[in-house]
Amino acid sequence: MSRRIVVFDAYGTLFDISAAARRAAGEPGGEPLRDNWQALATLWREKQLSYSWLRAITGAHTDFWHVTCDALDFALETMGLSGNALRSRLLQLYRELDAYPEVPAMLGELKAQDHQTAILSNGSPEMLLAAITSAGVGSHLDAVLSVEDAGVFKPDARVYDLVGQHFGCSASDVLFVSSNGWDAASATGYGFTSAWVNRTGQPCDRLPWTPTHTLTDLALLPELAGTL
Repeated sequence: MSRRIVVFDAYGTLFDISAAARRAAGEPGGEPLRDNWQALATLWREKQLSYSWLRAITGAHTDFWHVTCDALDFALETMGLSGNALRSRLLQLYRELDAYPEVPAMLGELKAQDHQTAILSNGSPEMLLAAITSAGVGSHLDAVLSVEDAGVFKPDARVYDLVGQHFGCSASDVLFVSSNGWDAASATGYGFTSAWVNRTGQPCDRLPWTPTHTLTDLALLPELAGTL
C-alpha cells in the first residue's frame, strides 16, 4: 500500500541552500565572493546546523532566522569578509531560495498519485512562506509545519510528533524525506520510513539508525513512494 503522507525537510532538500551565496557572487558588489562563494555557503550551513543542535541541547531555543543570521556572521568573519551591504544581500537571497530543478514536477506527480505532502522544517513560518512563495510550490503542499510549534529544533522527537498531530496519522503512514543524513536516520529511529537525498555522495552518518532508502535527487521519489 502506498504511503499517503510524504513529508519533506525544506532547506537543502527542496530548496538549494547554496543559491544565496552563488547568486550574490555574480552580482555587482559580490566580487569578494567570486572565488569562495562555495566555501562561504558550506561554512554558513555547518554553523547554522551546529547552532541549532547546541540550542536544542541547552534549551536555549530561538527562531531559525536568528540562528541563520548568527551562522552567517560567523562565516563572514571567519573568511575575512565584511560589509553590511553584502550581509544584507545574502540574507535577502536566503529568503528567496530556488527550488532544485526537479522539485515542482516531483511534487506535482506526488499530488497526481493522491499522496498528501508536507514540509517539516527548522525554518520559522515566515522563512518557509518566503521560500515557498519564491519557489512557487505552495499549491503542491497540504501542510507546512515548523519547529516553532514544538519549541525545539530537529532531531528532537517533539518535532517529528508534529506530523502525527497535524494529520492524525501513525508514524508508519509517513515517508520522510531529507537531504540531511542525520535527519533521515533520526526519522527512521522515530518510526518513519525515510529517504535520504544524498546529492553529494556523502558517507552514511554513524548513528544508531540508518535511512531506509537513499536517493541521489528527488526525481525518482514518486516512483519510490508508489512502491511502499
